[in-house]
Amino acid sequence: MSESVRSVAVAGASGRLGSLICEVVAEHPEFSLAARLTSRSAPEEGAAADILVDVTTPDASPAIVERALRRGQRVLVGTSGWSADRLATLERLVSDVPGAGVILVPNFSLGSVLGTTLAEIAAPYFSSIEVIEAHHAGKIDSPSGTAVRTAELMAAAREAAGAAPVTAPFAEQRARGELVGGIAVHSLRLSGVVAQQEVRFGGAGEVLTVRHDTLSGESYVAGIRAALEAVRGATGLTVGLDRILGIGGRA
Repeated sequence: MSESVRSVAVAGASGRLGSLICEVVAEHPEFSLAARLTSRSAPEEGAAADILVDVTTPDASPAIVERALRRGQRVLVGTSGWSADRLATLERLVSDVPGAGVILVPNFSLGSVLGTTLAEIAAPYFSSIEVIEAHHAGKIDSPSGTAVRTAELMAAAREAAGAAPVTAPFAEQRARGELVGGIAVHSLRLSGVVAQQEVRFGGAGEVLTVRHDTLSGESYVAGIRAALEAVRGATGLTVGLDRILGIGGRA
């Protein structure tokens, strides 16, 4: 094998996203697929790979990522459920492991990343904001990692601009959704849906809607390629495809 070709192990290879990532790796001339890992795989399987891609479940992901980092692998994470608190823990781990590099991508779709960036830009200008996300019936976690990340970024943008907290009336009622950064997030799980996210902004006499629809897994391919290529030389913790592609103005 050429020294320029990096070996990749994919944890969660039997899932929708994991299967797609395996295809992308196999077709990329600079990567080789070393292992397809499932929930039945032993912890040491895939340990010899240069890169570990984790697209498992929110419960399993932290241990898989930590194990890979401590044995010196670069890690690409596409698993949902990495909230701000979990990311803070991961950042401490990365700082404790010399030379560690992790890229965490809540969503590999370019359109989704742009939608989140547009929502972040709009957030300081509207005091009424709600997020509605929909995924296929088999998606385990809710809200989705993309919705959580979008809400957290909007809340941070408002705080940076000195805006007051978002108005979320009757938030104690279960039907009002889960509050993330003070923003109500509503999750739908429906057959026939791949992925959708809609952010609604309410103002005096107007409503602004930022919506993205994922129609097929093909929308993730370009983002997966970009993330794989970036993780080869990654150091520290990088969160979001936008950081890889240079979208938006965050440092």
